Amino acid sequence: MATHTRYAPDRGLTVRMTATMFLLGLVFVVFVGLVIGIMTAAHASAGAIILVAVIFGGGSAFISLFYSDKIALAAAGARVVSPKEAPTLHGIVDRLCALADMEKPRVAIAPTQMPNAFATGRNSKNSVLCVTQGMLQREFLTQEELEGVLAHELSHVAHKDVQVMTYASLLAIVAGLLVRFAFYSEIFGGGRRGGNDSQAALLIPLIMLASAVVYAISFLLIRLLSRYRELAADRSGALLTQNPSALISALTKVSQGMNGIPTQDLRSAETLNAFYFAPAMKLTRGGGGRGGGGTSLSALFSTHPSLDKRIEQLSKIQRELGQVDSDPRGLR
Repeated sequence: MATHTRYAPDRGLTVRMTATMFLLGLVFVVFVGLVIGIMTAAHASAGAIILVAVIFGGGSAFISLFYSDKIALAAAGARVVSPKEAPTLHGIVDRLCALADMEKPRVAIAPTQMPNAFATGRNSKNSVLCVTQGMLQREFLTQEELEGVLAHELSHVAHKDVQVMTYASLLAIVAGLLVRFAFYSEIFGGGRRGGNDSQAALLIPLIMLASAVVYAISFLLIRLLSRYRELAADRSGALLTQNPSALISALTKVSQGMNGIPTQDLRSAETLNAFYFAPAMKLTRGGGGRGGGGTSLSALFSTHPSLDKRIEQLSKIQRELGQVDSDPRGLR
């Protein structure tokens, strides 16, 4: 996915991401076969529910893919800034894009004090890189640390992660819609059917059950894929800048910086967690926490790997580059 850029590929992560996509495809094939069987047995009524779910799901995925940049900027309350308005930020982005041999995205700043950043867009021509005001505060990050964060985010653009995650999410969206549509169909139309419609009504619960199972499996696989892509972005960004220690330091500062943000503000930012450099949440013991990984069941539902796992990978890259391995987090 990194064609025409100098972002280094990671074969191990690529194999794992490919396997995850294969499993999603397998679930999709089984689901389609089951849907065809249900449509054949249930005739028009169940078929109509399935068709509507596919149309709505496809439309949702289309909007997400082609308007993700506008949606994310609106959700963050961010605005695009010119090089004159943010010369230092644009200078770093210019240098990284030159190193990566990729087109420069639009650059935006969000007015929140929460330290974070994200990049989105279906390709380089339609992408935007957004940094929060909190991230740009003087003395919060060094220029090298900020460069590491931006290199991570630009890797998502270079690898077309928005496209990959949108395609991967389509099945879960359709399955989730099927559960809702079948549920409401059962509530509002269950007692008014007869003949063939009665047969269809009996299969509505089957649609709900199958869709719920498919949604759960797809959801877990998508979260797993999301964590892999975050690790891939960490690795690519560190190798591009040749400075993994700066990214380790930035990860630590940003994660710890969440502890100073009011819980209400963090909750309002959760809709962008899948995009953010680090999830909007309080740092818990061990670097995990809800949405951030850890050893608990919550790790299965997280969009990002744990802080420990991300730093472990970056420390390994340090050793591969022959650099001194250090632990600047202050967590141990």
